[in-house]
Amino acid sequence: METGSVTTPFGRRAMTLGMLASQKAASELQADQSVDKWKIYRELCAAKPLLGVTDRALAVLNALLSFYPKNVLSEENGLVVFPSNEQLSLRSHGMAEQTIRRHLAVLVDAGLIIRKDSPNGKRYARRAQEGEVAEAFGFSLAPLIVRSEEIERLAAEVVAERLHLQRLREQLSLCRRDVAKLIETAIEEELAGDWETAYGYFRALVDALPRTPTSEQIVTALEEMQTLREDITNRLETLLKAKESSGNPAQNDRHIHNSNPESITELEPALETKQGANSRSGVERRAEGASQEQTRDDRNARRPANDSGGLKSFPLGLVLQACPDMASYGPGGSIANWRDMMAAAVVVRGMLGVSASAYEEAAAAMGPENAATVMAYILERGGHINSAGGYLRDLTRRAERGEFSIGPMLMSLVRARGGGARQAG
Repeated sequence: METGSVTTPFGRRAMTLGMLASQKAASELQADQSVDKWKIYRELCAAKPLLGVTDRALAVLNALLSFYPKNVLSEENGLVVFPSNEQLSLRSHGMAEQTIRRHLAVLVDAGLIIRKDSPNGKRYARRAQEGEVAEAFGFSLAPLIVRSEEIERLAAEVVAERLHLQRLREQLSLCRRDVAKLIETAIEEELAGDWETAYGYFRALVDALPRTPTSEQIVTALEEMQTLREDITNRLETLLKAKESSGNPAQNDRHIHNSNPESITELEPALETKQGANSRSGVERRAEGASQEQTRDDRNARRPANDSGGLKSFPLGLVLQACPDMASYGPGGSIANWRDMMAAAVVVRGMLGVSASAYEEAAAAMGPENAATVMAYILERGGHINSAGGYLRDLTRRAERGEFSIGPMLMSLVRARGGGARQAG
C-alpha cells in the first residue's frame, strides 16, 4: 500500500482505531522485507490461541493466500489480492458467502489483513499498458510481513506451553499410578494403617480435575498427589522396617491379622509425613472433613469384628467402587452404609438363586460384611459364574480353611475398571 495513505472501508462498515493502527504499521514496511506465505501461515495456525482467530478464519486466510501468485510475500510483487466472495467460497471448501464475510471481518479486526476498498466496494485491479497491475482493490497482506517476527514469537510460546502441559500431564499420570498401586499393595497385604482415608483422599484429588485441566490446575493436583505418595511411601517403609526388625514372625503375623481390625486403625497413626507432628498425618488432615463422618457412620453400622471369621473387612467405598452394580439393589436404589449393603445382599441372593442356608454359612464363616461383599462380587461377575450358590459355598469352604482373602478379589475388579480414575486431559 502507498506510504502515508489511509483507506477507509466502503459503505456502512465503520473505521476503527485498530484499523488505523494496522494501516500505519503496514505503511512502515521496508521494500526489502519479505516472508514465505506458507511458513507464516503455519506460524499463524500455531499462534491462533493468542491472536484470537478461529480455524474457520484461518481457512479463509488460506484461501486468500492461494490467490497471491508468488510463494514469497513482498512489496515488489504487490500485496493486495482481490478475489470475489464466490471465488473465495470455492477455495474454502464451499463455505457460505455470509460466513466468509464474517471471518474476513475477524481477520481485519485481528490486524492480519487490511481492507483496501474501491469507490464502489468491488474488488478488482487496474492494469497498466504493459499488463502489470497498476492498482488493486481488495485485501492487503502487508500485516503478515510487518508482524512476522511477532507471530513467530507467539507461535513459539504456544508450542512451549503445550510441551509444558504435556510434561505436567505425564508427571501427574505417573504419580497417580504410583499412589493407586501403593494403596492397592497395602490393602492386599492387609497392612496396618488408615488406607480408607488415603483412598478417599486419592479419589477426591482425581475427581476434582476437570476433563481438560489448565496447567495451574495440574500443578496444584500434582503437588497434592506427590505429597500423598510421599506419605504412603514413608508409612510403608516404616512398616517394612518394623517387620524386618521383628524377631518373631508368628508374633508379627498375629499383629497384622488382629481379631479386631478396627483397633489397628485406631491405635496406628495415620500416614505420617517426614515433617512429623506439624503435618500430622498429611492424608488424614486433608481428608478428615470429607471422610471422618462417613467413616464413623460405617463403623457404627458394622457388626463386632469377631464375627468376621478372621477375614479383614474392607472399606465400603472401595467395595462399591469395585462393584457399582450393587448400589441399585439398596434401599431406595442407593447404599449409604453397611446396613444398606447387607440388605442389598439379601435381595441379590434371592435374585441369583442362592439358598438362604448357603448365605448363612458364608456369613458365619466370613462375617456378614464380607458375605455381602462376596455377593456384590458375584453380581458383578455374574456373566462368568455358572452357579452363584455353588461358587459361594466353595468360597465359604476356602474361608473356613483360611485360604481365602477378599482384597485381591476386589482389587482385580478395580484394575479391570481402570481404577475408576479419569485421565487428565
